Amino acid sequence: MAEKIIMLAQQRHATPAIPAHAENPTGLLGDQLGRPLRDLRISVTDRCNFRCVYCMPKAIFNSDYQYLPHKALLSFEEISRLARIFVAHGVEKIRLTGGEPLLRKDIEKLIAMLAQLKTASGQPLDLTLTTNASLLARKAQALKDAGLQRVTVSLDALDNQTFRRMNDVDFDVRDVLQGLEQAHKVGLGPIKVNMVVKAGMNDQEILPMARYFRHSPFILRFIEYMDVGASNGWKMDEVLPSAQVVERIHAEFPLQALDANYSGETATRWRYADGGGEVGMISSVTQAFCGDCTRARLSTEGQLYTCLFASSGHDLRALLRDGHSDSAISSALAQLWRARADRYSELRTAQTELPPAERRKVEMSYIGG
Repeated sequence: MAEKIIMLAQQRHATPAIPAHAENPTGLLGDQLGRPLRDLRISVTDRCNFRCVYCMPKAIFNSDYQYLPHKALLSFEEISRLARIFVAHGVEKIRLTGGEPLLRKDIEKLIAMLAQLKTASGQPLDLTLTTNASLLARKAQALKDAGLQRVTVSLDALDNQTFRRMNDVDFDVRDVLQGLEQAHKVGLGPIKVNMVVKAGMNDQEILPMARYFRHSPFILRFIEYMDVGASNGWKMDEVLPSAQVVERIHAEFPLQALDANYSGETATRWRYADGGGEVGMISSVTQAFCGDCTRARLSTEGQLYTCLFASSGHDLRALLRDGHSDSAISSALAQLWRARADRYSELRTAQTELPPAERRKVEMSYIGG
């Protein structure tokens, strides 16, 4: 029996309680494990023009799939308002995701609004976006002009046949590479390239990807195939551990370990011994990094998720549209974060042994990566 897939129409979200006494944000929120709130990932659309086998497989996301109606989506003004509240509580980085965020009409207008925000210490936000790059070549300049600082591009293979099999819409890899080059040309960097590795499907592309991006301005990162959502038929034997990815690359291009850039960084960093740049490993399955996770996720329709693997969210849209003040919403958010104790990846074995009907998880396309 397949795992329970949480379709949007089936989801039930609790509206957060407004505390009796308002509190002023200090930028120093901590959850039950002492983890601060530093990163906010905002999904701006539940739609995507790819049907990647690990995220939005065609068997589920077909012509009959019910996407959110436009009125259900947060407006740019609502997103900006919530972002301002999150920033006051300590958020320093905002990443726009989807679905495919470049499908959201006039996304540049939202970027321009978010680019005006300052962190609690008065510094500019780290404002970035994750994309499949299908539209990046034509939009890169406008994104940069609006205030976007950098992009992360998903690219799962260089071999066109393999890439087409992964995206399952017959999209040509050359168009992604063109988008990468244009993004670099306009100054959206440093640019990271993320490859999800699924054993037996695209792991033969690890070394070609490493060869291509060595001595380039791009930082290549390999992501273990994760059990996000329930529609991708995830199996542990399809996970290629990051340690094996390192071994494969190291055998041809010796690697040296690097320190993390900052606390809470998802990727472990490695540099080529000959100075050819660096690669990263995101090992959510084999080396859980829950202990210093500082990320909150806001869905397309305004549901707050405190973990990528969550089964339910908190309805911030209801607070916005019911007329609550910024102070009230801010206090509710503080209360939610303080109650946070998520550490799914550390508990994954126990979770995957549950009966399928009890393994309810929201889809990655709904809240981004």
